[in-house]
Parts: sequence; C-alpha cells; structure tokens
Amino acid sequence: MLTANNISLQFGKRVLFDEVNVTFDKGNCYGVIGANGAGKSTFLKILSGEQDPTSGNIELAPGARMSFLRQDHFAYNEYTAVETVIMGHTILYGIMKEKEVLYAKEDFTEADGLKAGDLEGEFADLNGWNAESDASELLSNLGIDKDKQEKKMADLTANEKIRVLLAQAIFGDPDVLVLDEPTNDLDATTIAWLENFLADYQNTVIVVSHDRHFLDAVCTHVADIDFSKLQLFTGNYSFWYESSQLLLSQRASKNKKADEKIRELKEFIARFSANAAKSKQATSRKKALDRINVEDMQASSRKYPAIIFMQEREVGNQILTLNNLSYEKDGEVLFSGLNLSLNRNDKVGIISKDSRAVDAFYQILSGELKQTGGTFEWGVTVKHAYLPNDNSKFFDNNDTNLIDWLRQYSVNKEEAYVRGFLGKMLFTGEESFKSVKVLSGGEKVRCMVSRIMLQQANVIMLNEPTSHLDLESITAFNKGVIEFPGVAMVSSQDHSFMHTSTNRIFEFGPNACIDKQFTTYDEYISDKELMERRAELYKGVKA
Repeated sequence: MLTANNISLQFGKRVLFDEVNVTFDKGNCYGVIGANGAGKSTFLKILSGEQDPTSGNIELAPGARMSFLRQDHFAYNEYTAVETVIMGHTILYGIMKEKEVLYAKEDFTEADGLKAGDLEGEFADLNGWNAESDASELLSNLGIDKDKQEKKMADLTANEKIRVLLAQAIFGDPDVLVLDEPTNDLDATTIAWLENFLADYQNTVIVVSHDRHFLDAVCTHVADIDFSKLQLFTGNYSFWYESSQLLLSQRASKNKKADEKIRELKEFIARFSANAAKSKQATSRKKALDRINVEDMQASSRKYPAIIFMQEREVGNQILTLNNLSYEKDGEVLFSGLNLSLNRNDKVGIISKDSRAVDAFYQILSGELKQTGGTFEWGVTVKHAYLPNDNSKFFDNNDTNLIDWLRQYSVNKEEAYVRGFLGKMLFTGEESFKSVKVLSGGEKVRCMVSRIMLQQANVIMLNEPTSHLDLESITAFNKGVIEFPGVAMVSSQDHSFMHTSTNRIFEFGPNACIDKQFTTYDEYISDKELMERRAELYKGVKA
C-alpha cells in the first residue's frame, strides 16, 4: 500500500497540487492521466521520493519496496545490461557487492565467516541465486538478445537502453511499481509482452502513459489530475471516458427520470464488466466495477477539442494511384515498388519500420519531395491536406499571434470565422492572441489541426498526429478521423488510433509493399501468415 497524505506542491505563484490525498492499494493498476502540464510526471517523482512536496508526505507500507522507471540513459554506462537490471533491486544488489568484497579478503576471519553466513541467508531469501537468470529472461522478453546482455550499457543503442531500464524497474517484483511512459520507443510485440506482464501483476502499479490501448489493457483504476486535485475512478481509460460522456449526456437531458438514468448506467457498467479478460487486473477491475454505486458516479470536468473534418466536396472515383513508386536517400533505398490505388471510404494505416520512409512517402505525395522512381497521380476531384510529423517550418522565426497565423490559411479572413476554428481546439479568449513562438509542442499540433479543418479537404494525410498531445486531444482527434466522410491515410504509434480509425493497412520497406484491405490494425499485426511476408519487406536491412 502507498499513500499520499495532504500533498501540495507550489512553484512561485503556480499551485501544481493542493492537498492531494490518495491511497494506492495492492493488486491494482492506476493509470495517471491529466492535461499536458497538469503534473503527471511530477506526481510520480513525488511518490518515488525524487521530488519533495511543498507540504504533506508519502507513506509506503513497512517493509515494502518501490521501484521507479528511470530515464537517465547514461547513469549505468560502465555496467553490463544484466548487472544494470539487478541494480534495480537495491537491497539484493547491495548484498551481492558486500559478499564479493568479503570473499575477496585475503585475511578472511571467523567474524567474516559469520557475516558471510548471514549475507548468504539474506541472499537466498531474496532469491539471489536466480537473479542473473531472472534478469536475463526479462531482457530477452524485452527484445535484448543474450549476446548484448553482457555488453556495457555504453555500447547499447538508446532504444536498447530504454528496454534495459524497463527491465530494471520490474526486476524482483517490487511491491509498488511506478512507470512513466513505459511504452515509449517499444515495438508492438514488446508492448504486448509488457501489457500481459502488468495485467497479471500481483502488486501495485502506477503508470503515466498516452497510450490508450495500453491503459485499457492494464488499468483497474484511473487517477485523474485536474485543477490541482487528484480523483480516483474505477475502471480503465475507456470506461472512464465513456462513462463520463454518458454522465454529461444525462446531465444535459432534462427529460430523463432519475431511475431511467440509473438503469442506463447499470447497463453500461454491465457491458464493460462482461468484456473483462482473464487476467489478474481485468478480474480486479470487474470486481471493482461490480461494486460501483451508480449514484456516486461523477462526470469528469475535462474539456475536449471539437475536431470535425468537413470536406468541401466529395471525392470522385479516381483518388490516388501509385505505380512502382520508390525513393532513395544518400544511396540508401527507403522504399521501392509501391503500388496502390485508393478507394472511397478508405482509411489507410501507413506502416514502415523506418520512420524516414514514412516521412518521405508523405512528403512526396504532398509535393515537398521528388520520388526517385515510379509515378503517382492524384484524382482531379481530390483536395488533400497534410499534417507532418515535423511542423517546425510553420512556426520557427514566426512572431505572429494565433489568429493571424491561422488567417493566412483561410479563404475567409474574418476574425470571428478564424477564431471559431481556434476555439474548437480550446484556444479561447486572450489565448487567441498568443505569439506562435511561445507555443508548446501540443499547442502547435492543435494549431495544425485547426489549419487542416479550415482546408476542408476530402483526403487527409496524418503523420504521427498524436505526438505531443494529451489524452483528451488524442481521443477527440481519433473520433474526428473515424467520423471523417472522406479518405484518410494515417501513421501513428498510438495503437488505439491505428486500430479504430483504419480499415486498410499499407506497409512498405526497401524491398516491396503489402496492401491489406478490409482489415483492422490488430488483425494485421497478429496475422501469422503475414509475418514472413512482412519480414521480407526489410530483408537485408541492418537493425
């Protein structure tokens, strides 16, 4: 059990937390959510002791061990990957080192022998004799091959270091496991392993993540940070979001009677409860859902952007055709042999292991880059809009305010019209006059979305649309793409976004491409028959 007692944190006049009281119980997984800047990562640092609160204290159950996912990629450069993992269990590692020093003594005394005996007992109690094999197994599960496990951390790539540090955090089954964005830079296979690991975890997990699929898979509760407070909700992220939307809808409906609203909520809870998977966390979540008193349920106070993509005209039958499209950069083939013909109502997930290939693909289609070989042709009825992964050229060295920035992309130059699109992305009042040079990464993306909505295109191309966005914006963006009546091409690391907003997958590499129609993202990545074909796309490419 871990308890936060009257936690407050203030930086100058800014109050980040105000008398937060919360208890995290054993057997539950808590997904900490909140808008960008709400203090999610800071709260985890307070829990782990890395950040002192202005007032209040953190209380960990006696004898319990807490582990925190560290993001310092250089702290362990002189240690091997295996040793770095074991260092996650500080008590066990300390005993190992003490034993080494003791046994290395030339003048080993009787007292040393007694001390060694005590240490060996403690070592055995902590399952120390299996430490190296357990650490090795963890690393293998996280994609670190055995030949790299004895290498020093300094010799590993940044991506490999991330995996080692994750293994370090979960090594030894800590009583409280604190994870800040654990899925960053992990592939789908590794994320799936981590989901399964945490879903059956017996102890307490507290996690911050923007990955809604991950939160849905592992969480029994949502811890919502809003207006300097933290409130616990039963259920995973989807339950929290959908129940909140239902409650808000009920609040707006004056015709429904109280007993009708209660019946509606009970039916909603029952549907979620029935879908519970056979994991430890899902079982805990189901039990918690069954105990909910619907009269105590509260709607979230969160505001969601209104992301609505309208098209000026419907697209015709000829949309986009690729004929043997290829691209090389500095003599390296990023993709070749791409053939594709888009249809009406297509929502295409664009996939490649090399992000450079995806960037180049969109840049070619948007006219920013010239292909090396092959051709592509847009239909005459097509009006396309593009959200790039890198939007810096739209904002760098630009001191205009938001209204004037967006006005340049609008046919209708009236301020009220332009401000309406900014308002949809939660830029209201004085915020509309902010200089674009002071915008955060998330605010810049929201501006770019306003720009796309203004364009009223019938084909939208979205390259990592969820980057820098908070969960509210991601959820609204996802819904906007699903409801868009035109054609969309989407590339995203957000599993839920890809799964729910696409109905066709187009994957490519240096050697060829795969075009799979009438499929979901989940079906595609789990298709065993396709795995060999997918591997062929990248054959000969260095990892």
